[in-house]
Amino acid sequence: MLKDPSKKYRPFPPVDLPDRQWPNRVLTRAPLWCSVDLRDGNQALAVPMNVSQKLELFQALVKCGFKEIEVGFPSASNTEFTFNRRLIEERRAPDDVWLQVLVQAREDLIERTFQSLVGARKAIIHLYNSTSPAQRRVVFGMSKPEIVQVAVRGAQMIQDRLPLLKGTEVRLQYSPESFSATEVEFAREVSEAVMEVWKPTPQRKAILNLPDTVEVAMPNIYADQVEYICRNIKNREALIISLHTHNDRSTGVAATELGLLAGADRVEGTLFGNGERTGNLDIVTVALNLYMHGIDPQLDFSALNSLREIYERCTGMTVPPRHPYAGELVFTAFSGSHQDAIRKGLAEWAKGERQYWDVPYLSIDPRDIGREYREVIRVNSQSGKGGVAYLLETEFGIQLPKEMQREFGPLANDEVDRLGREVSGAELKDMFWREYIERTTPWQLRSFVTESRNGTVCCRAQLLREGQTVELRGEGNGPLAALVHGFSRVGVPRFEILHYSEHALSAGEEASAIAYIQIRDAQGRTRWGAGVDTNIELASVKAVLSALNRALAG
Repeated sequence: MLKDPSKKYRPFPPVDLPDRQWPNRVLTRAPLWCSVDLRDGNQALAVPMNVSQKLELFQALVKCGFKEIEVGFPSASNTEFTFNRRLIEERRAPDDVWLQVLVQAREDLIERTFQSLVGARKAIIHLYNSTSPAQRRVVFGMSKPEIVQVAVRGAQMIQDRLPLLKGTEVRLQYSPESFSATEVEFAREVSEAVMEVWKPTPQRKAILNLPDTVEVAMPNIYADQVEYICRNIKNREALIISLHTHNDRSTGVAATELGLLAGADRVEGTLFGNGERTGNLDIVTVALNLYMHGIDPQLDFSALNSLREIYERCTGMTVPPRHPYAGELVFTAFSGSHQDAIRKGLAEWAKGERQYWDVPYLSIDPRDIGREYREVIRVNSQSGKGGVAYLLETEFGIQLPKEMQREFGPLANDEVDRLGREVSGAELKDMFWREYIERTTPWQLRSFVTESRNGTVCCRAQLLREGQTVELRGEGNGPLAALVHGFSRVGVPRFEILHYSEHALSAGEEASAIAYIQIRDAQGRTRWGAGVDTNIELASVKAVLSALNRALAG
């Protein structure tokens, strides 16, 4: 890198708009959406989609609720043309869905484009030509008037051919490509020249698309450019102002949201942001950003996992694990403090006492987009007791007492740290079972019976200690008190029970119960134990043995 980048690069000049209005506005409704997955997205693939893949993705887009879909550049290849014809001839597009096609301002390409649209019910013909200083100088070698003439000539060729699409509702769209790098005054000039040919009206609007073809400035500059056009373009009421942002500076979403504040009506983008270079706008992200603020996005992403699978299968692309909303890990917390906060927030929400979603670290309810709560918490060496407890409870119904969480959490984390990887809920349960339920040395239960005599409970237990049978008898005000008394009579150091709780693990006649016991020895040291049995009394006895065995182990 250069020590002084200012010798090679320069900041993008701001737009002279001292009374800009967009910073004080608030979004209150969704824009019109147009998916360009089948054009811009397809163009950006190393191996473009075939016709069957494009058909599958098209149907997925329709199911999401897209009413405008750019289906391709039919004059560019036979595959694009064939796909267009199949959509129309096989009546695959619903009556309310517009098929958008892209075309440059060249007569042969326009002619082929019209051929591809014969019989369509609704069609958007998208004309574009590039307008920025670099494109005028390097690519076309044209002056501003010559660039305007290219656009006007293309607009006229489209206008002249509209009778060829008798029976088709046609909407015209123009893009001054590289708008974001074009002088706003010139972008306005060339756009107005095209509209002079098409003569849109409020009843028959045209689309003026303002592409952020290459992000060359901060998103606030793009918003100023959009607001300038919205405020100064002739016949604004006859235009649908559209945005088409890319992501070269990784601010495509921000640029679109600010552009909507600046007055735009419509957004073009792709699912998950697939597009040239660093990608197109991610429509899923913008739509769900609206959703999390209580605005109906007019798109249905309630089965986002399924949509992601279709997208990945059709495009060969993968959605990164940290991708907003759709990534595998976005509703996952590895940090212990995050896990604890999420667990408490979900518990509060489950009570139904709050009207609005306000769960720490979760901007939306994962269930709203087809995600499941079991995906929310995972455990690795950075996790704490909250995440460990959450997984055991949600996946296996094991409701650890809070004090027991504090004991088992660090033990589980030490084991995860030793493994050096994330662990599953099943692995976590196995750790718990080995540490507590399967603790059978030195004491193991063979049998346990009780009887009451004048308000006193007497117990008889048969135990194994290092392979030798031990008969134990005791009495107390309950079975566990009798068991503790019995241990004191066979030479076990004195201990007392501090905590006891239990709950069912499953339903039905053969349902198991789990009991949790905390004991304290004569030195004041505490240990937890747990036991499982179909008989709750035996589960609690096993929990005492578990705690005692752990205490004797040190």
